[in-house]
Order: sequence, then C-alpha cells, then structure tokens
Amino acid sequence: MRIKILLLGFILSIPVIVHAQLGDRIMNRVKNKVNQRADQKIDKAIDKTLDDAEGRDRNSKPAPSAKQKNDPVAKPKGEVPNKEVAPANEPAAVPETPVARSYVKYDFVAGEELIYINNFETDKIGELPAGWNTNGNGVITTIENLPGNWIQFSQNSAFLTENTASFTDNFTLEFDIVLRRLNPKAVFPQIAFGVMSAGNLSTTDNQLLKNYKQFAAVELKLQPYDNESSNMHLETYTKWQRHLNTDIRNFGNLQQHFNKPLHVAIHVQKERLRIWFNEEKHYDLPKAIAPGTIFNQLYFSVLRYGSDDNEVGYSISNIKVAKGLPDTRHKLVEEGKFSTTGILFDVNEAKIKPESAGILAQIADVLKKSPGIRVKIIGHTDSDGGAEENMTLSRNRAAAVKKALQEQYEIDGSRLESDGKGETVPVGENSTREGRAKNRRVEFVKL
Repeated sequence: MRIKILLLGFILSIPVIVHAQLGDRIMNRVKNKVNQRADQKIDKAIDKTLDDAEGRDRNSKPAPSAKQKNDPVAKPKGEVPNKEVAPANEPAAVPETPVARSYVKYDFVAGEELIYINNFETDKIGELPAGWNTNGNGVITTIENLPGNWIQFSQNSAFLTENTASFTDNFTLEFDIVLRRLNPKAVFPQIAFGVMSAGNLSTTDNQLLKNYKQFAAVELKLQPYDNESSNMHLETYTKWQRHLNTDIRNFGNLQQHFNKPLHVAIHVQKERLRIWFNEEKHYDLPKAIAPGTIFNQLYFSVLRYGSDDNEVGYSISNIKVAKGLPDTRHKLVEEGKFSTTGILFDVNEAKIKPESAGILAQIADVLKKSPGIRVKIIGHTDSDGGAEENMTLSRNRAAAVKKALQEQYEIDGSRLESDGKGETVPVGENSTREGRAKNRRVEFVKL
C-alpha cells in the first residue's frame, strides 16, 4: 500500500503533458525498482548460503567448463580438437542421450534447400558483419563458454542482413539468440525481429531500416523481465496496413534462458505462420500473412530504454534460411535416398542437438510406416580440419543418428546400418559458408 501511495504522488507531481510521453515507462521503472529492492534481500540470503557452501566445498574439484556447442556452423577453420579420436574404422562411443528428451514433441522441420546461412565465422571481431546495414551500431564478438562468433546489437538500432535471394512462399528461418546480461540488476530493452519484403528496393536499402513495414513484414517483439512477466507481441503487415495483431502473450519462463542460447525457429507456409522458442511452439496462425506475400529479408531492431549496452543486450548467430520442406517418404521410399542438413551436432562432436528432433521424428515415422525397408545412415562433413578426423567424425555422427532412431524412436536396429564419408563427397563449394553448410549433412540410403 505504501508503494502505491508513493507511486501515485510521484505521478501527480509530473506535468500532465508529460504523462503521455512517459506512461508505461514510469510504471516499468518503478516496477523494476521494487523488484530490485526485493532481490537485494534475497541476494543477501543467497550469499550467506553460498558462503557456507564454499566453506564446505573448498577442497572439491571445480566443475568443468562448458564445452563449445553448435553446428549448423563450421568447425573452427583449420583447427582439430585436441582430444583422442577413435581409429578410422571404429566409431567412438556414442553419447548416452543422443537427443534431449524435452524435445520429444518438437515438430519443426527445417527447409530442404539452403537460401541464406551466416554464423559470422569469417567476419572480423569488433566490426559490423560484411554486407549488413544498420542505422546504429553492431559488432562481431565472442561470448565466454559459447562457440563461434556472434553479432552483438546496440540499443536504438535496426539491422538488415546481406541476403538478396527470395525466401519463396514456403520457407523456414532459424537462429540462436543470447539474452546477454552481465549485471544481474540490469533492465533489458525490447527487441523486435522478423522477416520482410524489400519490394522494389534492394534488401539493404537505408529506407528499410526505419520503414520495414512499407511492403510486407512479420514482426515479433520480445520484452524480457526477471519476475515471470516477460512478454511478446506478434504483428504482421502489408503495405503499411496491419494484417494481424495478436494479444500480448506472457513468456513466463524466459528468465531461465538468460545468458545462454535460445533457439528460434519460424516456418512460413503461404499464409500460415508458426514460431517456436526451443522446443515450445508459441504461435500457429493459419491466416497470419496476406495472400501472395513473398519475403526476402530478415531484420532485427533493438529499442531504447534498457540499461547500458555493456551490461545487457542481445547477440545473434547461426542464422539459417531454407526453402521447401523435404518430402521424406517420397525421397527415401520411392527414390531410395534422402539427405538432410537438419540434423545438427555440437561442434566437432557426435552429440545430436535437440532441435534435430523434428526431422528425426519424421524419418522414424517413414520407417515405421514402411517396415519392409532397411537404410544405411551416412555422415558427411565439410573440409575444415584434417581428413582422417573428419572421416572419424562423420562415422561417429552416423552412429549417433542410428542410436537415436533405435533408442528414442523405437526403430529396430537390424534395419539400420551406419557409415561415414568424411569430406570425400562434397555437394557444395567448401570455399563458401553456404557450400560448407550443404556438405555437413546426414544421408539415408535404402538398402
């Protein structure tokens, strides 16, 4: 009650003409301040508990640091992990849990043909990615305990990628976002992201940095908070007119994902729009997009009113746009061969990433409905690293896929064989990031 009285007095002391300008901003600031004071009391109790624990565990060994993880991206150029590898003809031990169990209902399947991919592996640290455009500031950086390079966004800035190709009317978009917060009391600004049409302009035209809704756009705004009141708001536009405006939705567990990658997946299928965060589908909207809309660019925009950029912000990596969903059954059962870049692995490892669950479930469904066929699973890599290590890695990854199909999708192991070809059968140019991504694939061949 005392807080409410103080808040009312504070608002009444502000000139009326300013009320409309501040509005929600005042409320959010006061709300955050109240939470911060409550947090300080909690922190003191936590600190005491941790101090006691440190006294008990001072002689214990420190926990190992997190391994670098991610893959549709390439392994570090020319580097081979400093670890023992199995002989070329003998796969290493397969991880006990090939795919995260929490993704068992994940039904996102990546598009078949790559359009645009970027993990910033060749971009210079401290600079904007080559070919991108912005009206503010963004730089390539690294994040402690996470693999690869990331673009770090500044507030009050919009960003356009260097893509120029059409996404067509049936495509998927994926990327990883880190809600980066170094100061636990810092307040996040709002971020907006989505896809848009550049119309008759180039996809990096300066006009689109402010006027990205003038032709067509899908925009999702995300506002993180600490106290389970994080929210998001989805709108779609055509020729400046709002085509769809959803209610603001709660994202109550978002604070659990601070400072670690959150995987975003979007599927546009003509008028239908679906959006996932990690394994959870948040939107499935049959009429979200105006008929005949073709997108050809993605954008990110960070609004103001957060804490300092050095304390809080957003970083993006592992962007992947692909068109046309795979017809798995036709290709595997009728044509006898199916290849996918949608099964992802940790960098230089055979551990399957959880967002691979959608395509694995689809393959398993085909095998269950065609009980008479047997398949060989063949792993392929790009040319980064040594040829012998790549051969071993490809075999281990194929063995991991076989194990996942057996243990998690209940496919009889006698119907499955596995092998690897390393870098010996490329389908793309290893000199380009798109080519390397195409080469990192898993192939299924009917026996």
